[in-house]
Amino acid sequence: MFNTMTLTKAAGALIGALLFLMLANWAASGLFSVGHGGGHGGGHGDEEIAQAYTIPVPETAEAGGAEEEQIDFAALMASADAAAGEKEWAKCRSCHALDGKDGTGPHLNGVVNRATASVAGFGYSSAMTEHAAEFPTWDYDHLQAFLENPRGVVSGTAMSFAGIRDPQARANLIAYLESNP
Repeated sequence: MFNTMTLTKAAGALIGALLFLMLANWAASGLFSVGHGGGHGGGHGDEEIAQAYTIPVPETAEAGGAEEEQIDFAALMASADAAAGEKEWAKCRSCHALDGKDGTGPHLNGVVNRATASVAGFGYSSAMTEHAAEFPTWDYDHLQAFLENPRGVVSGTAMSFAGIRDPQARANLIAYLESNP
């Protein structure tokens, strides 16, 4: 079945294929260069590498040293639109109600300027009751901060809402809540 001639042909085919791949690799590396510089030995040290293109990136301050933009929330509340706030309310109504009944979250009737964690019969999380000692009233500033980032303001709150990033949308929602005593 296998004789020396068959074995010689198989070995020749394998060696020929490997020789072809080596020569193709050598030819390709001569045409295409990976990395910078030319030739062997590197040794380019501090030499600047020319870029084909650059993308301008504005310089930003370090995260710890950056000052947050101050929002004039009183001015936003003066221009707030309760009708637009009703659209924002759609994000809240799956857990809260405006009919005096508690759901997953407490009802929000009269929440503006109401005492924090004060709905009788609702089981607030310990994080929210502790927060009520520090911020006893849901005033405009406190509501806007909480609506922006609930978990950032009340660490450990049971509320899973991610928050509303747009300050005008928060003002509109607060105006809508204020119009529902």
